[in-house]
Amino acid sequence: MTGQLPYWRLSGFYFFYFASLGTLLPYWGLYLDQRGFSAFQIGTLFAILSATKLVAPYLWGQLADRLGRRMMVIRLGALLAALAFPWVLFADLFWQMLLLIVLFSFFWNAILPQFEAVTFSYLGNNSFQYSRIRLWGSLGFIVAVTLLAQALNYFDLEVIPIAVSLVIVLILVAALYVKEPIKALVVQENSGKEFTSKESTDKLLTATAVGDSIQTIIKKPAVMALLAVCFLSQFSHGTYYSFYSLYLEQLGYSKTLIGTMWSAGVVAEVIIFSQMYRLLKRFGPEKLLLAGLLLTTIRWLMIGYTAQSLYLLLAAQLLHAASFGVFHGAAIELIHRHFKGKVQGRGQAIYSSISFGAGVALGSFVAGIGWDYFSPQSVFTFSAIVAFSGTLVCWKWLKPVSAVAAG
Repeated sequence: MTGQLPYWRLSGFYFFYFASLGTLLPYWGLYLDQRGFSAFQIGTLFAILSATKLVAPYLWGQLADRLGRRMMVIRLGALLAALAFPWVLFADLFWQMLLLIVLFSFFWNAILPQFEAVTFSYLGNNSFQYSRIRLWGSLGFIVAVTLLAQALNYFDLEVIPIAVSLVIVLILVAALYVKEPIKALVVQENSGKEFTSKESTDKLLTATAVGDSIQTIIKKPAVMALLAVCFLSQFSHGTYYSFYSLYLEQLGYSKTLIGTMWSAGVVAEVIIFSQMYRLLKRFGPEKLLLAGLLLTTIRWLMIGYTAQSLYLLLAAQLLHAASFGVFHGAAIELIHRHFKGKVQGRGQAIYSSISFGAGVALGSFVAGIGWDYFSPQSVFTFSAIVAFSGTLVCWKWLKPVSAVAAG
């Protein structure tokens, strides 16, 4: 790495951002349940956390592009998120909590995409070193989940909003130590021309308008199938994100054990990410995508029907390496192949919005409805069916390049 790369400052931001996710995601359902919210309301509140990803990154991204000061926008978002979240302690009614989560997540979900742009701007041609920085985010998640699980042995669940609020403040502090990159995010065309934020926005928009439209790419059958598969995969995760912790608590597992299960999944994810380059080279993204979906189907069935066994529960949680790690790594590779040059950024944004935005939001909402009327086994079975439907789409329409050429 070059001496100009603020490695530890960038890594510190990722550490605290994903630490906020580690304090919120595993324990938010438990907290809402203790506060007396119904399963439908819990599922809706989880859905809102993801639904704002459909709009927030774009609106804040436009503001950052217009101002040309991305770190200032990140700091503003972190500040407003830190001011919004603590009020959940005083939200006794569902509509009050809903309004606060909409407000908080609108700021919170806008921060990371802008910081990703800052990181890649610093990295320049050394983008391959991104994983060494992003790794600290996974470590932050693991540390936060573990520490909070231990804290819950001594404190009530009311400590959850306090912990989340404190970590968001640390995100703001970390952002204050990251300077605006000297070289702004560059849009580079096949012609080799570059435009930076110092040049006019009109030139930048003119450059990005040349060539194939993104609508043409999206209408390709393989791309439509890929986006459908990504949506279905994350839709199936809605039950897991919203009710996994509550389900384990109902089975009699301690909060420490629940936190350990979440951490185990992220550890497995980190390990598989470190091997994705070799796996992609050997098997190709289409086969890995298919394998990831099949293992996701098995994972939801195992959680639904064998969670009473600690060993099988751990085995199911280690499959997070496949359901998220392998799938996400393969999907990103395919998105990169289909969306090149000037549409690459928008392609990644579409992938994120359809999968982690719309997919998780709708999956969480449907899970909230089902949790009140059906058994946990039935809801996880539904998630498995959704994942398997993605498997069928993948098998039918996402053929490896060599197979397509032969056919």
